Amino acid sequence: MEQVLQALVTIAIGVGGCAFWYWASNTVLDTVYPARGPNAGSNINKANLIRPWLFVGPAVVILAAYLIYPVINTLYRSFMDKTSSNFVGTSNYSWLLADGKFHESMLNQFLWLLVVPALATFFGLLAAQLTDRIRWGNFGKSLIFMPMAISFVGAGVIWKFVYANTEGSQIGLLNAVVQAFGGDPQHWLQLPFWNNILLMVVLVWIQAGFAMVILSAALRGIPEDTIEAAIIDGANPFQIFFKIKIPQIASTIGVVWTTITITVLKVFDIVYVMTNGEWGTQVLANMMYDLLFDQSDYGRGSAVAIVIMILVLPIMWWNVRNARKELR
Repeated sequence: MEQVLQALVTIAIGVGGCAFWYWASNTVLDTVYPARGPNAGSNINKANLIRPWLFVGPAVVILAAYLIYPVINTLYRSFMDKTSSNFVGTSNYSWLLADGKFHESMLNQFLWLLVVPALATFFGLLAAQLTDRIRWGNFGKSLIFMPMAISFVGAGVIWKFVYANTEGSQIGLLNAVVQAFGGDPQHWLQLPFWNNILLMVVLVWIQAGFAMVILSAALRGIPEDTIEAAIIDGANPFQIFFKIKIPQIASTIGVVWTTITITVLKVFDIVYVMTNGEWGTQVLANMMYDLLFDQSDYGRGSAVAIVIMILVLPIMWWNVRNARKELR
Protein backbone atom coordinates (compact mmCIF):
# COMPACT_ATOMS: atom_id res chain seq x y z
CA MET A 1 0.00 0.00 0.00
CA GLU A 2 2.91 2.31 0.78
CA GLN A 3 4.35 1.80 -2.69
CA VAL A 4 0.99 2.59 -4.28
CA LEU A 5 0.79 5.83 -2.28
CA GLN A 6 4.33 6.74 -3.29
CA ALA A 7 3.47 6.13 -6.95
CA LEU A 8 0.32 8.26 -6.71
CA VAL A 9 2.20 11.08 -4.98
CA THR A 10 4.94 10.94 -7.61
CA ILE A 11 2.39 11.10 -10.44
CA ALA A 12 0.55 13.97 -8.74
CA ILE A 13 3.77 15.93 -8.23
CA GLY A 14 4.93 15.25 -11.80
CA VAL A 15 1.65 16.16 -13.50
CA GLY A 16 0.99 19.05 -11.15
CA GLY A 17 4.53 20.36 -11.58
CA CYS A 18 4.22 20.29 -15.38
CA ALA A 19 0.83 22.04 -15.26
CA PHE A 20 2.19 24.71 -12.89
CA TRP A 21 5.28 25.25 -15.06
CA TYR A 22 3.25 25.79 -18.23
CA TRP A 23 0.78 28.10 -16.48
CA ALA A 24 3.45 30.14 -14.67
CA SER A 25 5.82 30.43 -17.65
CA ASN A 26 3.02 31.48 -20.00
CA THR A 27 1.75 34.01 -17.47
CA VAL A 28 5.22 35.54 -17.09
CA LEU A 29 5.72 35.58 -20.87
CA ASP A 30 2.37 37.30 -21.47
CA THR A 31 3.24 39.84 -18.79
CA VAL A 32 6.65 40.63 -20.29
CA TYR A 33 5.30 40.73 -23.86
CA PRO A 34 1.66 41.88 -23.59
CA ALA A 35 -0.56 41.33 -26.61
CA ARG A 36 -2.09 44.77 -26.23
CA GLY A 37 -0.66 48.25 -26.49
CA PRO A 38 1.43 50.15 -29.01
CA ASN A 39 3.95 47.34 -29.49
CA ALA A 40 1.40 44.51 -29.61
CA GLY A 41 2.51 43.13 -32.98
CA SER A 42 6.19 43.03 -32.04
CA ASN A 43 5.40 41.54 -28.63
CA ILE A 44 3.30 38.75 -30.16
CA ASN A 45 6.11 37.82 -32.54
CA LYS A 46 8.67 37.72 -29.75
CA ALA A 47 6.34 35.70 -27.51
CA ASN A 48 5.68 33.20 -30.32
CA LEU A 49 9.43 32.69 -30.72
CA ILE A 50 9.94 32.05 -27.02
CA ARG A 51 6.77 30.08 -26.16
CA PRO A 52 7.76 26.76 -27.83
CA TRP A 53 10.94 26.70 -25.77
CA LEU A 54 8.88 26.95 -22.60
CA PHE A 55 7.25 23.65 -23.53
CA VAL A 56 10.34 21.78 -24.73
CA GLY A 57 12.71 23.42 -22.23
CA PRO A 58 12.16 20.93 -19.38
CA ALA A 59 12.49 17.99 -21.79
CA VAL A 60 15.76 19.42 -23.16
CA VAL A 61 17.14 19.83 -19.64
CA ILE A 62 16.13 16.29 -18.67
CA LEU A 63 17.63 14.84 -21.87
CA ALA A 64 20.85 16.73 -21.21
CA ALA A 65 20.98 15.40 -17.65
CA TYR A 66 20.05 11.79 -18.37
CA LEU A 67 21.43 11.24 -21.89
CA ILE A 68 24.18 13.70 -22.83
CA TYR A 69 25.95 13.69 -19.47
CA PRO A 70 26.08 9.85 -19.22
CA VAL A 71 27.52 9.67 -22.75
CA ILE A 72 30.27 12.17 -21.90
CA ASN A 73 30.97 10.43 -18.57
CA THR A 74 31.09 7.00 -20.22
CA LEU A 75 33.47 8.26 -22.90
CA TYR A 76 35.69 9.75 -20.17
CA ARG A 77 35.70 6.50 -18.18
CA SER A 78 36.60 4.47 -21.28
CA PHE A 79 40.00 6.18 -21.24
CA MET A 80 40.54 5.46 -17.55
CA ASP A 81 41.67 2.36 -15.67
CA LYS A 82 39.54 -0.23 -13.89
CA THR A 83 38.70 2.09 -10.98
CA SER A 84 38.49 5.29 -13.09
CA SER A 85 41.35 6.79 -11.11
CA ASN A 86 44.19 6.79 -13.67
CA PHE A 87 44.27 7.81 -17.33
CA VAL A 88 45.30 4.89 -19.58
CA GLY A 89 44.60 6.33 -23.03
CA THR A 90 43.32 3.88 -25.62
CA SER A 91 44.55 0.75 -23.82
CA ASN A 92 40.97 -0.35 -23.05
CA TYR A 93 40.14 -0.26 -26.76
CA SER A 94 43.39 -2.06 -27.60
CA TRP A 95 42.43 -4.76 -25.12
CA LEU A 96 39.03 -5.11 -26.76
CA LEU A 97 40.57 -5.57 -30.21
CA ALA A 98 42.73 -8.41 -28.86
CA ASP A 99 40.12 -10.06 -26.61
CA GLY A 100 38.58 -13.34 -27.79
CA LYS A 101 35.26 -12.72 -26.00
CA PHE A 102 34.93 -9.36 -27.73
CA HIS A 103 35.51 -11.05 -31.09
CA GLU A 104 32.85 -13.61 -30.18
CA SER A 105 30.46 -10.83 -29.16
CA MET A 106 30.96 -8.94 -32.42
CA LEU A 107 30.48 -12.09 -34.50
CA ASN A 108 27.31 -13.03 -32.63
CA GLN A 109 26.01 -9.46 -32.84
CA PHE A 110 26.53 -9.52 -36.61
CA LEU A 111 24.65 -12.82 -36.79
CA TRP A 112 21.78 -11.36 -34.75
CA LEU A 113 21.69 -8.34 -37.08
CA LEU A 114 21.42 -10.59 -40.12
CA VAL A 115 18.72 -12.88 -38.79
CA VAL A 116 16.42 -11.11 -36.32
CA PRO A 117 15.40 -7.91 -38.19
CA ALA A 118 14.86 -9.87 -41.42
CA LEU A 119 12.74 -12.62 -39.86
CA ALA A 120 10.78 -10.34 -37.52
CA THR A 121 9.94 -7.95 -40.37
CA PHE A 122 9.08 -10.82 -42.73
CA PHE A 123 6.76 -12.58 -40.27
CA GLY A 124 5.22 -9.25 -39.22
CA LEU A 125 4.51 -8.34 -42.85
CA LEU A 126 3.13 -11.81 -43.54
CA ALA A 127 0.87 -11.66 -40.49
CA ALA A 128 -0.29 -8.13 -41.36
CA GLN A 129 -1.27 -9.20 -44.87
CA LEU A 130 -2.97 -12.47 -43.93
CA THR A 131 -4.86 -11.30 -40.84
CA ASP A 132 -6.49 -8.51 -42.85
CA ARG A 133 -7.95 -11.08 -45.24
CA ILE A 134 -9.58 -13.49 -42.79
CA ARG A 135 -12.68 -13.18 -40.62
CA TRP A 136 -10.96 -13.74 -37.28
CA GLY A 137 -7.98 -11.59 -38.23
CA ASN A 138 -8.27 -9.20 -35.25
CA PHE A 139 -8.20 -12.12 -32.83
CA GLY A 140 -5.14 -13.49 -34.61
CA LYS A 141 -3.46 -10.09 -34.40
CA SER A 142 -4.05 -9.94 -30.66
CA LEU A 143 -2.40 -13.33 -30.20
CA ILE A 144 0.61 -12.38 -32.33
CA PHE A 145 0.96 -9.03 -30.56
CA MET A 146 0.61 -10.53 -27.08
CA PRO A 147 4.36 -11.32 -26.63
CA MET A 148 5.01 -7.56 -26.82
CA ALA A 149 3.31 -7.30 -23.43
CA ILE A 150 5.90 -9.68 -21.92
CA SER A 151 9.21 -8.30 -20.71
CA PHE A 152 12.39 -9.65 -22.28
CA VAL A 153 13.28 -11.22 -18.94
CA GLY A 154 9.88 -12.94 -18.75
CA ALA A 155 10.21 -14.15 -22.34
CA GLY A 156 13.69 -15.47 -21.60
CA VAL A 157 12.41 -17.46 -18.60
CA ILE A 158 9.51 -18.89 -20.64
CA TRP A 159 11.71 -20.02 -23.50
CA LYS A 160 14.39 -21.35 -21.15
CA PHE A 161 11.78 -23.84 -19.95
CA VAL A 162 10.86 -24.61 -23.56
CA TYR A 163 14.50 -25.52 -24.27
CA ALA A 164 15.08 -27.23 -20.90
CA ASN A 165 16.53 -30.73 -20.66
CA THR A 166 15.78 -32.67 -17.47
CA GLU A 167 16.33 -36.25 -16.42
CA GLY A 168 13.35 -38.56 -16.67
CA SER A 169 10.11 -36.79 -17.55
CA GLN A 170 10.92 -33.86 -19.81
CA ILE A 171 9.52 -30.47 -18.81
CA GLY A 172 11.09 -28.85 -21.86
CA LEU A 173 8.57 -28.63 -24.70
CA LEU A 174 11.18 -28.95 -27.45
CA ASN A 175 12.75 -32.08 -25.95
CA ALA A 176 9.30 -33.56 -25.31
CA VAL A 177 8.49 -33.15 -29.01
CA VAL A 178 11.87 -34.62 -30.01
CA GLN A 179 11.33 -37.65 -27.77
CA ALA A 180 7.79 -38.10 -29.09
CA PHE A 181 9.30 -38.58 -32.55
CA GLY A 182 11.93 -41.01 -31.27
CA GLY A 183 14.84 -38.58 -30.94
CA ASP A 184 17.22 -38.00 -28.06
CA PRO A 185 16.84 -34.96 -25.78
CA GLN A 186 19.49 -32.28 -26.12
CA HIS A 187 20.93 -29.49 -24.03
CA TRP A 188 19.82 -27.02 -26.65
CA LEU A 189 21.30 -23.91 -25.08
CA GLN A 190 24.73 -25.55 -24.98
CA LEU A 191 24.87 -26.52 -28.65
CA PRO A 192 27.38 -24.27 -30.49
CA PHE A 193 25.89 -22.01 -33.17
CA TRP A 194 22.37 -23.44 -32.78
CA ASN A 195 22.05 -21.98 -29.28
CA ASN A 196 22.45 -18.51 -30.81
CA ILE A 197 19.68 -19.27 -33.30
CA LEU A 198 17.43 -20.48 -30.48
CA LEU A 199 18.04 -17.25 -28.57
CA MET A 200 17.16 -15.25 -31.68
CA VAL A 201 13.85 -17.09 -31.94
CA VAL A 202 12.79 -15.44 -28.68
CA LEU A 203 13.39 -11.92 -29.97
CA VAL A 204 11.74 -12.70 -33.32
CA TRP A 205 8.73 -14.05 -31.41
CA ILE A 206 8.46 -10.74 -29.54
CA GLN A 207 9.24 -8.28 -32.32
CA ALA A 208 7.05 -9.89 -35.01
CA GLY A 209 4.00 -8.48 -33.23
CA PHE A 210 5.45 -4.99 -33.27
CA ALA A 211 6.25 -5.26 -36.99
CA MET A 212 2.77 -6.63 -37.70
CA VAL A 213 0.95 -3.71 -36.06
CA ILE A 214 3.00 -1.02 -37.84
CA LEU A 215 2.91 -2.73 -41.24
CA SER A 216 -0.80 -3.51 -40.95
CA ALA A 217 -1.52 0.20 -40.50
CA ALA A 218 0.69 0.96 -43.51
CA LEU A 219 -1.11 -1.61 -45.68
CA ARG A 220 -4.49 -0.16 -44.76
CA GLY A 221 -3.24 3.26 -45.79
CA ILE A 222 -2.58 2.17 -49.38
CA PRO A 223 -5.03 3.92 -51.78
CA GLU A 224 -7.68 1.48 -52.98
CA ASP A 225 -7.67 2.89 -56.50
CA THR A 226 -4.13 1.61 -57.13
CA ILE A 227 -5.19 -1.92 -56.15
CA GLU A 228 -8.38 -1.71 -58.21
CA ALA A 229 -6.40 -0.53 -61.23
CA ALA A 230 -4.03 -3.48 -60.87
CA ILE A 231 -6.95 -5.92 -60.66
CA ILE A 232 -8.49 -4.41 -63.81
CA ASP A 233 -5.13 -4.83 -65.57
CA GLY A 234 -5.22 -8.55 -64.68
CA ALA A 235 -2.67 -8.66 -61.85
CA ASN A 236 -2.84 -11.72 -59.59
CA PRO A 237 -2.68 -11.49 -55.75
CA PHE A 238 1.09 -12.07 -55.66
CA GLN A 239 1.73 -9.34 -58.23
CA ILE A 240 -0.53 -6.94 -56.34
CA PHE A 241 1.34 -7.66 -53.09
CA PHE A 242 4.90 -7.48 -54.40
CA LYS A 243 4.54 -4.87 -57.15
CA ILE A 244 1.80 -2.61 -55.79
CA LYS A 245 1.71 -2.84 -52.01
CA ILE A 246 5.36 -3.44 -51.07
CA PRO A 247 6.72 -0.42 -53.03
CA GLN A 248 4.15 1.87 -51.40
CA ILE A 249 5.06 0.82 -47.85
CA ALA A 250 8.82 0.46 -48.46
CA SER A 251 9.63 3.43 -46.20
CA THR A 252 7.57 1.93 -43.35
CA ILE A 253 9.31 -1.42 -43.79
CA GLY A 254 12.63 0.42 -43.55
CA VAL A 255 11.59 2.12 -40.31
CA VAL A 256 10.43 -1.18 -38.79
CA TRP A 257 13.64 -2.88 -39.90
CA THR A 258 15.91 -0.23 -38.42
CA THR A 259 13.91 -0.03 -35.18
CA ILE A 260 14.30 -3.77 -34.65
CA THR A 261 17.97 -3.48 -35.61
CA ILE A 262 18.53 -0.98 -32.81
CA THR A 263 16.78 -3.35 -30.39
CA VAL A 264 19.08 -6.15 -31.55
CA LEU A 265 22.20 -4.05 -30.97
CA LYS A 266 21.09 -3.48 -27.37
CA VAL A 267 19.85 -7.03 -26.69
CA PHE A 268 20.82 -8.08 -23.19
CA ASP A 269 17.97 -9.49 -21.12
CA ILE A 270 17.34 -12.61 -23.21
CA VAL A 271 21.00 -13.61 -23.32
CA TYR A 272 21.58 -12.82 -19.65
CA VAL A 273 18.59 -14.84 -18.44
CA MET A 274 19.04 -17.85 -20.73
CA THR A 275 22.82 -18.38 -21.06
CA ASN A 276 24.60 -15.37 -19.51
CA GLY A 277 26.87 -15.38 -22.56
CA GLU A 278 28.15 -18.93 -21.96
CA TRP A 279 28.64 -21.62 -24.64
CA GLY A 280 29.53 -19.12 -27.35
CA THR A 281 26.46 -16.86 -26.99
CA GLN A 282 28.09 -13.67 -25.72
CA VAL A 283 26.83 -10.34 -27.12
CA LEU A 284 28.06 -6.79 -26.59
CA ALA A 285 25.46 -5.61 -24.07
CA ASN A 286 25.91 -8.70 -21.90
CA MET A 287 29.69 -8.34 -22.08
CA MET A 288 29.37 -4.70 -21.00
CA TYR A 289 27.21 -5.72 -18.03
CA ASP A 290 29.65 -8.47 -17.06
CA LEU A 291 32.63 -6.09 -17.13
CA LEU A 292 30.86 -3.27 -15.31
CA PHE A 293 28.95 -5.10 -12.58
CA ASP A 294 30.46 -8.56 -12.21
CA GLN A 295 34.13 -7.63 -12.67
CA SER A 296 33.81 -3.97 -11.59
CA ASP A 297 36.01 -2.92 -14.50
CA TYR A 298 34.59 0.49 -15.37
CA GLY A 299 37.20 1.29 -17.99
CA ARG A 300 36.69 -1.73 -20.24
CA GLY A 301 32.96 -1.84 -19.60
CA SER A 302 32.65 1.79 -20.66
CA ALA A 303 34.70 1.05 -23.78
CA VAL A 304 32.20 -1.67 -24.78
CA ALA A 305 29.34 0.78 -24.13
CA ILE A 306 30.97 3.30 -26.50
CA VAL A 307 31.30 0.58 -29.16
CA ILE A 308 27.55 -0.14 -28.87
CA MET A 309 26.78 3.57 -29.18
CA ILE A 310 28.98 3.87 -32.29
CA LEU A 311 27.11 0.95 -33.88
CA VAL A 312 23.71 2.47 -33.08
CA LEU A 313 24.43 6.04 -34.23
CA PRO A 314 24.46 5.42 -38.03
CA ILE A 315 21.10 3.67 -37.84
CA MET A 316 19.62 6.48 -35.77
CA TRP A 317 20.97 9.03 -38.27
CA TRP A 318 19.41 7.08 -41.14
CA ASN A 319 16.04 6.99 -39.35
CA VAL A 320 16.07 10.72 -38.64
CA ARG A 321 17.14 11.47 -42.23
CA ASN A 322 14.25 9.43 -43.65
CA ALA A 323 11.77 11.01 -41.24
CA ARG A 324 12.81 14.48 -42.37
CA LYS A 325 12.44 13.49 -46.01
CA GLU A 326 8.85 12.36 -45.40
CA LEU A 327 8.00 15.65 -43.70
CA ARG A 328 9.15 17.70 -46.71
